[in-house]
Amino acid sequence: MDLTLVGIAAGIIALVFAGYLVRYVLAKEAGTQKMQEVAGAIQEGANAYMNRQYKTIAIFAAILAVILALALPHHSIKIALGFVVGATLSALAGYIGMSLSVRANSRAAHAARHGLRPALDIAVKGGAVTGFMVAGLGLLGVSVFYYLYKDPRLVVGFAFGACLISLFARIGGGIYTKAADVGADLVGKIEAGIPEDDPRNPAVIADAVGDNVGDCAGMGADLFETYAVTAIGAMILGFLLFKGNTAYVVYPILLGALAILSTIIGIQFVRVGEDGGIMRALYKGLIATSIVAAAAFFAVTSYIGLDIKYFYASLVGLGITFAIFAITEYYTSKSFKPVLRIAESSQTGPGTNLITGLSVGLESAVLPVLVICAGILISYNLAGVYGIAITVMAMLSLTGMIVTLDSYGPITDNAGGIAEMTNLEPEVRKITDALDAVGNTTKAITKGFAIGSAALAALTFFIAYIEELKLYMGDAAQLVFSLEDPNVIVGLFIGAAIPFLFASMLIKAVGIAAFQIVNEVRRQFREIPGIMEWKAKPDYGRCVDIVTKAALSEMKFPALLAVVATIAVGFLLGPIALGGMLIGSIASGILLALQMANGGAAWDNAKKYIEEGAYGGKRSDAHKAAVVGDTVGDPLKDTAGPAINPLIKVINTLALLLVPLFV
Repeated sequence: MDLTLVGIAAGIIALVFAGYLVRYVLAKEAGTQKMQEVAGAIQEGANAYMNRQYKTIAIFAAILAVILALALPHHSIKIALGFVVGATLSALAGYIGMSLSVRANSRAAHAARHGLRPALDIAVKGGAVTGFMVAGLGLLGVSVFYYLYKDPRLVVGFAFGACLISLFARIGGGIYTKAADVGADLVGKIEAGIPEDDPRNPAVIADAVGDNVGDCAGMGADLFETYAVTAIGAMILGFLLFKGNTAYVVYPILLGALAILSTIIGIQFVRVGEDGGIMRALYKGLIATSIVAAAAFFAVTSYIGLDIKYFYASLVGLGITFAIFAITEYYTSKSFKPVLRIAESSQTGPGTNLITGLSVGLESAVLPVLVICAGILISYNLAGVYGIAITVMAMLSLTGMIVTLDSYGPITDNAGGIAEMTNLEPEVRKITDALDAVGNTTKAITKGFAIGSAALAALTFFIAYIEELKLYMGDAAQLVFSLEDPNVIVGLFIGAAIPFLFASMLIKAVGIAAFQIVNEVRRQFREIPGIMEWKAKPDYGRCVDIVTKAALSEMKFPALLAVVATIAVGFLLGPIALGGMLIGSIASGILLALQMANGGAAWDNAKKYIEEGAYGGKRSDAHKAAVVGDTVGDPLKDTAGPAINPLIKVINTLALLLVPLFV
């Protein structure tokens, strides 16, 4: 039997299970009429933005598909077709998950009226829809194209299409969510002194919409393409290094297939114990998934006759995942010293808050990189460069559960907002606040995982790039990647600079859009009498329209940067300089992304720690300082930091795709 069919079957099973979860969540009661109205406004705004975003992206993708079909010298139609399907499935994975997320929010809020357990159940199962859509569509797409083409190098177009959509989704969704959030916080919390989700704030609906289009749809598309890039990269290495032995090519597919089945089992373990520990309940699901997956990895490695060292390499990947989770939680959770230091420093004003938060963010980037370095060395010494690819594939095989934990966050965040906007009972809001607090931690942790796995996935493609160059240049291709070669040095510097320019463009875009939102919220407070006295309703639609237009307008040039830079260096400086650029973008990209994502999350949770009553609580001077820190951290952790993931993968994927044109 062709073992690729196992991957196809597992992908279909994941989609069927996602459909079951959709029916389960939608069967739950959606709450009062007022709750449904608020949820409906969030749903309408999210759908409107996503539709407009994908229409814009579709034009760009269609042009690129035609260029690929005409420019590539070999199998151009097959690669262009893969590009189109990869882009479509990437968009679909995020869109479907987001669509369920905006329906699960009011149901989770309503379930909180009956206790913590039913609310957690809806939030987790709602998030799992995105998780299984991402893993299922990713594995299905890769497996089907390999089944049809029998050459994983022809599936690179699929990976590039997925990467491109993810880049746009991360950029656009990130600009949208943080422009709305910053505007709502600066005027609502600091100037007007009203709560975060107060319905009197004109930007509150735009803020709630942003949680879904950024954290849910954006993360879904992000990990979809990381999953696809990792699987395809490992398959290409198996194809090039072990010519004639298809077991090494299908092994990554089998790992992904077994992990999907393990995730279905693991989801059943997410249950709150008597102590009410929400984070512990979520970790139980992740641990159960990992244990079942590890056992399955051992079985399949033995079944297809591969050396046991490849199983050990897969265990290294699982170990890296848990190490990154632990490190990220330490630096971003309000239960540990780094966040508490930021909160304490807020007593002396925004300046010391920003200094301390910047220090925490910079420090937080070091340990994850050391863990990744250790993982690379261990897996390489175990099983060579193919072992590194298997390590990364084992990490990404947990995508279904990881995305579940991430998508849980927007659901609980919106549930808390709906509870506040509809004045639900204090005990209900206490439950939604507890769920939301854990959601902030899970979003931070999964961003750390996404960044680490993205860097390793890009590294896999870089290795594949070198192996592909050998086919055109011979073994000399490996020798000329020397630090004595000025082309390599120049490429390294250019590659290292790109994430900084990219991040600058995104942060500036958030600032421009937030400026418009701040002025709009101030205008409404000034010109619509009765808002603060609950006698008039703000114009929520105006703020939604502002951030939608800003996100769509500002997302184009940062996305083009990745494509233009790769093509320019490849043609002007050659494939050796381009190789230097690839590794430079990975090295600086991972450090910058970790610093921004972790630092921003630490600022956010320091603010929440103060809001719980520390150092004077809400409306105190310490709280105002913490809000400033959170405002600075917002575009770092939810816009620029996460968007670096698809940036470095677009660069590496496109380089591999265009190798024949550069040599």
